[in-house]
Amino acid sequence: MPRSRTILIAFLVVTAANLLANATDGRVAEALSKPLLMPLLAAYLWRAAAERGARPDRLVLVGLAFSTGGDVFLLGDGTGWFIAGMACFLGTHLCYIAAFTRHGAATALRRAPLLAVPLTYAVLTVVALWWMWAGLTDAGLAVPVAGYALALAAMATTATTKGWRVGLGAALFLGSDLLIAAGVAEVAQPPGAPVLVMATYAAGQALIVLGLAARVGTPPGTPVTPAVAPATR
Repeated sequence: MPRSRTILIAFLVVTAANLLANATDGRVAEALSKPLLMPLLAAYLWRAAAERGARPDRLVLVGLAFSTGGDVFLLGDGTGWFIAGMACFLGTHLCYIAAFTRHGAATALRRAPLLAVPLTYAVLTVVALWWMWAGLTDAGLAVPVAGYALALAAMATTATTKGWRVGLGAALFLGSDLLIAAGVAEVAQPPGAPVLVMATYAAGQALIVLGLAARVGTPPGTPVTPAVAPATR
């Protein structure tokens, strides 16, 4: 079995342990498992690239490092810990945006059907912020969350240029953060919210990494299957 696949299996096991910890309110198990998730994905990306005789995108590795910091900070309680975690994830999104828009890939967003993606995420961001604004204002987080939301939407938009797996992963990442913001604003708290947050986050990051790992070693500009199905007549 390739070593990269062994690392991926370890990621799945740790993810399952983390979801169980969230479902049972196991604080110690959560604190032990959560900081391991992104380093395992980084190790997978590194190893998968090595098996192809290539190097992983360093921007993505830095983004995963920022995510690890965000995961650790969000284990704490209080506004300060939340803002620190959000700042780390902002770093993740900026790294991902830079990685996704290399080699002119962003120009794909000007062509149908991807042309609708920026508009869709823009509308979703505006509606979500409008829905949560009062609660975020009461929490003193309206402005920082709005800035973060713009970066998150930009990341999800540019991710679609890297194929369906990366695009879907970014959408799940956005959904996870939306659940967190809704809870902070106290406008919605679905049953099992902590499990849903971590499930969508882990799946989203994994799909992003898997999609990028599949592209390691391919020449820049190689066509990919878009995240949105081509328009038909």
